[in-house]
Amino acid sequence: MVETAMRHEQRRPMPEYAAIPPRSDRRRSVLMLTRGLEPVGTGRQIELVAEGFQAAGWDVHLAVTTAGGAVAPRLARAGVTVHRLSTRPTADAATVVKMVQLARRLKVGRTDTLLAWGRSQAPLAAAVKMITPSIRFVSHLGVPPRGTLAGLALAKADRVIAPSQTVAVTCERAGVASGVIDVIPPAASAAAATGLSRTEIATRLGLDPGTIWTLCVAPLVPESRLERLLWAIDQLGVVHQRLEHVLVGAGSLRDRTLRRARVQQLAERLHLFPHLDCLPDLLREVRLVWQSGEVACGGAILDGMALGIPAVAVASDSARQLIVDGETGRIVPAEPESDFPRRALGIIEDDDLAARYGTAAHVRAAAEFPVDRMVAAVIAACAPSA
Repeated sequence: MVETAMRHEQRRPMPEYAAIPPRSDRRRSVLMLTRGLEPVGTGRQIELVAEGFQAAGWDVHLAVTTAGGAVAPRLARAGVTVHRLSTRPTADAATVVKMVQLARRLKVGRTDTLLAWGRSQAPLAAAVKMITPSIRFVSHLGVPPRGTLAGLALAKADRVIAPSQTVAVTCERAGVASGVIDVIPPAASAAAATGLSRTEIATRLGLDPGTIWTLCVAPLVPESRLERLLWAIDQLGVVHQRLEHVLVGAGSLRDRTLRRARVQQLAERLHLFPHLDCLPDLLREVRLVWQSGEVACGGAILDGMALGIPAVAVASDSARQLIVDGETGRIVPAEPESDFPRRALGIIEDDDLAARYGTAAHVRAAAEFPVDRMVAAVIAACAPSA
């Protein structure tokens, strides 16, 4: 079932470069740089910010550096000019060259901003900044920077946006001056669904509509600590037979995750997809959203909160920022490992508890993570100085 699900990815052919519409020199322009993402977590923040730029009268371009992801086609339909720079799973040297060529084609200058989403995009943006010093380079980091390359790239940024004070502190340790860091919490607003029914979703993804579903959205990288998730799924299968789990993510640990799932005999319960174009519909049908490691915006936790879906997460910066333990969901320590599946099981088996957590999560999403505040703050950070 796991490997079959991997073959269900829908590939969306897109031109390498979109036609560039005429622009007025009186309008500001933003070129947002991102890997292929789904409309949850960071992907949803990108959608909200793009819409905000459009409403503010900016010319908005989106450069996508890897394959997959529904955000790019969704924004293209919303009027954003999308440039697909690569169809590979990760960016490479050729992507850097194409990014520089795109910046030249757009004739970026002093009224333009390059907004890079995620630490993987910061080095690409830094390369453009070195060649076009007049462009304003803003780096948005959902998780702390790592390594010398990240520090060198961030040193080229005019502004760095961090979602929390913890990420801001790690940026300072990486050499970023505190005066150029903006702490801007993310916004909670789930992407609109297309109207698929539960049965239609089940048919498309190979799920049983009569089981309880859980969802984890996370890149398949070491920081996601997916071995904890797989172990928790294995343990839940012992005590509850009517569970199915969806994991959406791509990354270097794909093959290892598949092997581990086979060894633990999770094939009938775990459905792994690198990308999922019906994710907004699926999110509305799951019992809980969970996260086993550090992922920007908690993966789909923030989006689930907006819909009144409880969350369970192993302690991390994003988990502590989003979840109120015992009120909107549960935050569990990494040890003992049994706490992770045990807290999830409590929500799965107790309808009243799930409803209470979900209601509190919805209220917290609206009160603490408003869209207008986040969008206005990001636009302000991106606006070139007079």
